Amino acid sequence: MRKNSPRSAFSLIELLVVVAIMGTLMALLLPAVQRVRAAADSMVTASNLRQIGIALHAFHHDYGRLPPGYEGDSTHPDRDPETFDGPNGWAWGSFLLRYLEADPLHRQINFDLPCWHPANAHMVSRSLKVFLNPAAPNYEPTFEVKDEAGNVLAVFATAHFAANAGTDEPWAYAIEDHGTVADGPFYRNSRVRLADILDGTSHTVFIGEHSVISNKTWVGVVPGASVAPINPGRFPFTEPDAAATLVLVHSGPAPGELDTIHPPNYPTCHVCQMYSPFQGANVLFGDNSVRFISPRINVNVWAAMATINRGELIDDSDF
Repeated sequence: MRKNSPRSAFSLIELLVVVAIMGTLMALLLPAVQRVRAAADSMVTASNLRQIGIALHAFHHDYGRLPPGYEGDSTHPDRDPETFDGPNGWAWGSFLLRYLEADPLHRQINFDLPCWHPANAHMVSRSLKVFLNPAAPNYEPTFEVKDEAGNVLAVFATAHFAANAGTDEPWAYAIEDHGTVADGPFYRNSRVRLADILDGTSHTVFIGEHSVISNKTWVGVVPGASVAPINPGRFPFTEPDAAATLVLVHSGPAPGELDTIHPPNYPTCHVCQMYSPFQGANVLFGDNSVRFISPRINVNVWAAMATINRGELIDDSDF
């Protein structure tokens, strides 16, 4: 009779050795995979910013100026008594829709009504990839806009970009004309022309990334809204800010910040500064170039790049 040959199999020790080798290989490969993925996400984000830059220049070509940071009737009886924000609140991103292959959405929006009006609710909750960073942890398509007491004022589509208001924060003042405070290209009811940017478009920040810390939107500003950090436990010293920071950021210094200047991803972690999931952020300049700005950039250079006509001298080696 034929004898059965013994079956060959891995011993427990051999299996443990194989598992250990695979674990080591995975540990070695994972950082490389993450770096490749981060680089790809950063490229997508930079490409989105370039599209936004082209849209800004197309808008300027048609209207002779850049879109406002956001619109608001500061004399309206329903204005916010602290910031003077009023209807209709539409922001720079909403004015660019027709230039970003979103013309059907633009035509559906009733810009004669406030951006928070129920008649516009379906349109303002539309998520658009051109305004998103695929690496951002707050990638939910919409978020609730709330006041300081936690009351929901609107539901807006998420964006991961914000426009530059300059060094100071004009939303911190109860004034009708933000143009008396803002020294950047975008603020409430701004009408800045490229010809007004005397410091040069290649050295002037237009749009930059903001995610991780707080929610931003392409839609607009709701008077009385409060922009709070998404994760207060992670950013314990980050305080809520005014409604304008739904769409705008600034570089500092501001009088109330003890001359703090905050480049992208700077440890201040304010809701009113640029911040991204990368070690720095992609930033769109006025000449439609996109550059990656490190938090280690000279803070005075960063502040100089936030203004449009202060006359600061900036060298390309400063980036």
